[in-house]
Amino acid sequence: MSIRCTVESAFFIAWSCLEKSGELGPPDASANFLLDAIEAQLRAGERRPLMLANRAIDAYRAAAAEANAAARREARLG
Repeated sequence: MSIRCTVESAFFIAWSCLEKSGELGPPDASANFLLDAIEAQLRAGERRPLMLANRAIDAYRAAAAEANAAARREARLG
């Protein structure tokens, strides 16, 4: 499987999962985040599409949770 196919497959898996769960944010920002996460893993040597997708999903969820926590802190501190 070529790198292009691997990236496309991993991206589609991650995007579909987040979309179905209702966790997907703004399309452009979400796509960029997922692609950056997948690219970082490729540079580290990971080539399995499902692993790439799962780790990108985990990173996306962690970043979203951090952003939500920061927004709540700011709202409280006003």
